[in-house]
Amino acid sequence: MRIAVTGSTGLIGSALAHALRTDGHHVVRLVRHTPRTDHEVEWDPRRQWVDATGLIGCEAVVHLAGAGIADRRWSAARKRELRDSRVLGTAAIAEAVASLDTPPELMISGSAIGIYGDTGDRPVDEYAPPGHGFLADLCQEWEEAAAPAVEAGIRTAYARTGLVVARQGGAWGRMFPLFRAGLGGRLGAGDQFWSFIALRDEIAALRHIIDTESLSGPVNLTAPHPVTNREVTAAMGRVLHRPTALAVPRPALRLALGELATDVLSSQRVIPQRLLDSGFTFAFPRVDDAVRAAWTTRGTAQGAPNRH
Repeated sequence: MRIAVTGSTGLIGSALAHALRTDGHHVVRLVRHTPRTDHEVEWDPRRQWVDATGLIGCEAVVHLAGAGIADRRWSAARKRELRDSRVLGTAAIAEAVASLDTPPELMISGSAIGIYGDTGDRPVDEYAPPGHGFLADLCQEWEEAAAPAVEAGIRTAYARTGLVVARQGGAWGRMFPLFRAGLGGRLGAGDQFWSFIALRDEIAALRHIIDTESLSGPVNLTAPHPVTNREVTAAMGRVLHRPTALAVPRPALRLALGELATDVLSSQRVIPQRLLDSGFTFAFPRVDDAVRAAWTTRGTAQGAPNRH
């Protein structure tokens, strides 16, 4: 297959591109500079411009680009950047694929479980309504921006990804050094649910969506057994053989992170019901499995496809 990927230098995008190439697929990377090879297509999400001719012949487009949610404090300018990088970029891709005489059969548009807001200890699946707050509103706009692809009759799936467990990159990648140094601990009371997914399962799930024609609309990309932050902390200690007695109190988190602390302390108990119903099998369904896989595997090998 010829598959276009945005965000191909990020944690998930780079692992997905590597896995697809390893299995013989032709990967077209959307880049923000003049293309250097015939495997690159130029685009500018801020200007909502895509060289759509470069997408001709693509059977699928996987759109993963977006500024990192937890990279910096949420100032007004940063919030605007987070929104624009997702909403404008998604609209640009959706309009580009919809404009083609022969559009791709599938568009996977990145999204996040933040759409559900704070769910407490209540489990939610894809049929739950959106929640409230900055991230929930952002995710709704993000998904709605893909409307041109839907209206063009393209199978469109929203990959609502949870916390990706990886040693290098993402929020979890920043946790590993702290826990390795014996400085890891629970955040706040630690009773907030974290819906995680191993990087290998994330890549396998994206490929499962590509291969499963019945999957469109929202699809939760999270492991089937979400756990509390307290349980995550214990799992990190077990796998890394380090003490985890420390704790970061809520006031300290709010002082250090500002409004971003609301997301860190919120609870999301998300179930990947549509993946499970469609026959997907998780290689790392429990948090200890996911943490151990990330700790013992480096680089793009983390994103190698599952073999079931």
